[in-house]
Amino acid sequence: MAMLGYEFMQRAFWAGGLIGIIGPLLGVYLMLRRQVLMADTLSHVSLAGVALGSVLQLNPALSGFAVAVIGGIVIEQLRRSYRTYSELPVAIIMTSGLALAVVLMSLQQNLSKSFSSYLFGSIVAVSDTQLRLIAIVTAAGLLYFVLLRRPLYSLTFDEETASIGGVHTGLLSFSFAVLTGMTVAAAMPVVGVLLVSALIVLPASLALRIASGFTAAVLISIGVGLTGVFSGLATSYYINTPPGGTIALILLLFLLTAIAVQKLSRRRNRRNTHKSLSKFHKPI
Repeated sequence: MAMLGYEFMQRAFWAGGLIGIIGPLLGVYLMLRRQVLMADTLSHVSLAGVALGSVLQLNPALSGFAVAVIGGIVIEQLRRSYRTYSELPVAIIMTSGLALAVVLMSLQQNLSKSFSSYLFGSIVAVSDTQLRLIAIVTAAGLLYFVLLRRPLYSLTFDEETASIGGVHTGLLSFSFAVLTGMTVAAAMPVVGVLLVSALIVLPASLALRIASGFTAAVLISIGVGLTGVFSGLATSYYINTPPGGTIALILLLFLLTAIAVQKLSRRRNRRNTHKSLSKFHKPI
């Protein structure tokens, strides 16, 4: 393929492929734990970190990464303080992150143009530092999910039962929040702040709808994520559209197609069942 002859497209495919693995995998756990909005919230917190890094003349990618991790820890702490109102910590952190980002952006007028890449993603401009960061996060995430698969499985479906069974739910929940922050910050160069949750949630939404079990859901989610990222990159290259938005739209198309096919299949099965039953009601 001609586009792979360019070094920036090679980096883009590497970055997209790595995020296409860890993002959808994390999304399955987030959906089952009913923490889908956590990804969207931490993306806004990460934006505040990027703005802070720019103001303090630090590496924006690294500062955004650090602040997203801190945001994940704070959300988990607030979640334990407001157990009855589980959605409240997400609202608090999201509004705080947005407010901080707006204030910090106003301190430097020349930030507006560079921030568009963080808002909408600029995967074709992924730097070597960002690619290394994405690779480290993906490797750490895969190791995390492999080594802690059993306690994570118990925590995901029933936290109280997991605690009774000897799982250190507090420490595990905090580590999961840290990994979520890391993944969201790493995914920002791929699809941007506004669409980062799409890359994490949409493949998992499709997988959980059609999968027969947990392992199948994880594998389907990763497969859909990788297919969406690679096809989105190729499409954006040839028709000259923003990569992040193209990837998100293709993933949405996958989900809507799966829902439509599933509904048609159910209708067909009902008709066949109705026809089969009607044969036994014919007069002799």
